[in-house]
Amino acid sequence: MTVSVLRTADAWWLKTRAGAARIETSATTTAALLSDRAAIDAAASADTVAVDDLELLSPVTRPCRVVAQMTNFESHVRDAGMDPASVPLTFFRKASASINGPFDEIVKPSHVRLLDYEVEIGLVIGRAIPVGTTISDANLAEFIAGLVVSNDISARDVQLPQTQFYEAKSYPTFTPVGPQLVLLSADELARFGELRLRLSVSGVERQNALVEPDMLYRPLQALQSLTQFQELAPGDLVLTGTPAGTALSAPPKALAMIGNLLPTSLKWKLFFSRQAGNPNYLQHGDIVEASVATDDGAIDLGTQRNVVRFA
Repeated sequence: MTVSVLRTADAWWLKTRAGAARIETSATTTAALLSDRAAIDAAASADTVAVDDLELLSPVTRPCRVVAQMTNFESHVRDAGMDPASVPLTFFRKASASINGPFDEIVKPSHVRLLDYEVEIGLVIGRAIPVGTTISDANLAEFIAGLVVSNDISARDVQLPQTQFYEAKSYPTFTPVGPQLVLLSADELARFGELRLRLSVSGVERQNALVEPDMLYRPLQALQSLTQFQELAPGDLVLTGTPAGTALSAPPKALAMIGNLLPTSLKWKLFFSRQAGNPNYLQHGDIVEASVATDDGAIDLGTQRNVVRFA
């Protein structure tokens, strides 16, 4: 059975069927908590409080590394107008200062016009992974402590002209995480392909997909590739991509071909003029709900609920 950990401003909690039991630990970071598994297990016999009475924060503390996979779902790749067979396994970084609580506001900076969402599964690293570490199916669960729901919020009008992702995805509040860190056994992690990602905006479903068969590069491949050049540490967060259904989608091929013939400044002006009429971008007051779980409920990462506010 999975073990779910919650975090508030002053404590860590074990989520149980009866409620939330306080974990008696001195840990103040996710990394430190993961090294105190005895305290987590001991909380199973402690008194509980109602989970709804807790003001939950992200169970992934900062600072940490936040690394994300690009266009890692076939449906999303096709929605972007690309061929899945031609998409390599690639990564980008986000600032960990963008990590936000599961029920906190998503704040759009005043200069951003096109605010988008991407529900993702986050891998929380459980032990140090030096560059060159050998990772296989047999030992994968030794490196992945657990999973979290994440939302990779993106400022598309910043991202696309820059042709790089760091700024557009690193503003404060742009990575809601949680509500819980679900620690998994090797057998439970083996069910990763059965996880379903869902996201709705103000009650309207926008994303709904199973990992299998949509995800192109699974966690084993991602970590094998990433650790060829990037060391990872306990408490780091690796985002694994999003399925189709984001506000941004590729223009029709005819328009794209015409756009490629135009000067760059004019091309982007026309593109964003067209995108300005897309009602699927996040608006002030929208409620974004994102969840990840297996259809049978055996593995449930919970549901985050964030209200959008325009600064």
